[in-house]
Amino acid sequence: MGFTNKVQLITYPDSLGGGLAALHDVLRHDFPGLFPGGVHILPPFPSSGDRGFAPLDYERISPEFGTWEDLQRIGAGTPIMLDVMVNHMSRQSAPVQDFLSRGSASPYADMFITPDKVWRDGPPSEADLARLALRRASPFSRYRVGEDGREVTLWTTFGRQDPSEQVDLDWRSPAYRRFIGDVLQGLHRRGVSLVRLDAIGYVVKKPGTDCFFVQPDIYEFLRWIRGLADGMRIEILPELHARPELQEALGAEGYWTYDFILPYAILEALLRGEPSLLRRHLGRRSPRQFTMLDCHDGIPLKPDLDGLYDPASARAVAQACGDRGGNFSRIVSPSHRDPDGFDVHQIRCTYYSALGESDERYLAARAIQLFAPGVPQVYYVGLLAGGNDAEAVQRTGEGREINRHNYTRREIQENVRRPVVRKLMDLLRFRNTYPAFDGSFRILPAHASELKMRWENGRDACTLAVEFPAGRASIEYLDRSGRTVSDLL
Repeated sequence: MGFTNKVQLITYPDSLGGGLAALHDVLRHDFPGLFPGGVHILPPFPSSGDRGFAPLDYERISPEFGTWEDLQRIGAGTPIMLDVMVNHMSRQSAPVQDFLSRGSASPYADMFITPDKVWRDGPPSEADLARLALRRASPFSRYRVGEDGREVTLWTTFGRQDPSEQVDLDWRSPAYRRFIGDVLQGLHRRGVSLVRLDAIGYVVKKPGTDCFFVQPDIYEFLRWIRGLADGMRIEILPELHARPELQEALGAEGYWTYDFILPYAILEALLRGEPSLLRRHLGRRSPRQFTMLDCHDGIPLKPDLDGLYDPASARAVAQACGDRGGNFSRIVSPSHRDPDGFDVHQIRCTYYSALGESDERYLAARAIQLFAPGVPQVYYVGLLAGGNDAEAVQRTGEGREINRHNYTRREIQENVRRPVVRKLMDLLRFRNTYPAFDGSFRILPAHASELKMRWENGRDACTLAVEFPAGRASIEYLDRSGRTVSDLL
């Protein structure tokens, strides 16, 4: 089963009710039929860090979340998408631990990347290191290996600790290829038909480059893994935060991509009253994309919008979100920041809080997302129009926790009764069921401070009109009797 033109939910396994069994009940009783496009469950596997993104293995569901049977019950009603971290695995995983224990005698020894695998003529120069697209201060960690405890340097793109909990993998290694093949086979065996390839931009390491989405090598990797997935009837979604031209190149190769430009473009239009960036983007984007407003990391800015955003507007939008309690992830590499030093990678803030917790603006933002061509994905906090969780940030010291609140069943039921959530659920049902969304899309002429989006499919037609910055929005459509219905959000 591939991706369908219906709404998909993204959630942690324990964020809606406390576990997978509770999630199944919540989907049945609180959001029945709302997500026929699927449920993207963020990593439910045993993990040693990064809230699931440092996996120990893919054979087990972490007992705190439930079982494979719980996950398969959810999958009986809607497709399931899971992540495969193609770039790294946990330091505590069996392959890494075997290598740290046995060194070169380990059958997994060739899975990991030492600097000499990349720079074969000697250690990397300062210029080489300055060129790298970094996610932490250093791309390397040192580990003690073997009985003699000798120190070995391994590539570690991610991780807050030193040495890192997330160890990078060498995709050219036979052991890696066997490992990924086994992972996909295991997911296929359990009925998982949709897989997101997490952190794919960092897979290829090559001297003389920034080691990020290295072309054409990355397409060799993608062709290999797509060949595996196609043989198991698994649809893959590469996850790539990159400059617009790299996303476009990936899409031109026939892959689904994320529209990471849309969230900021909508936010800027509603906060600044200037929809020109949004209008330009909607007029040129590919329909073969996943749309989103929020996610477990943040609202993308750099490098996803490099060359597109106005620097003054970007600073003003970021400042507005900061004033409402948000925080930021930053570009680590100096060479990848703007010349004036602007370095916001992602804005960490719930979308509802970013818009000043205005129901009107929030529903307008969601309506724009749902009218944009592609597969709409709604993050669970956004589904409940959640506000910033400042207490979680203070408790954990992790800025991303601001948009990762875990809802109890009682909290879910209370939020579902809020008018903004009820209206959003109505919007999602309309997006899932109205036939025009399977037809053709266009932007209609409008005043500079307005946006009009229209879908047509035979006799069925619907138009969204939004005024900026107020966020006043209305949907006009033909019902089954041919009568024109106008609905003010």
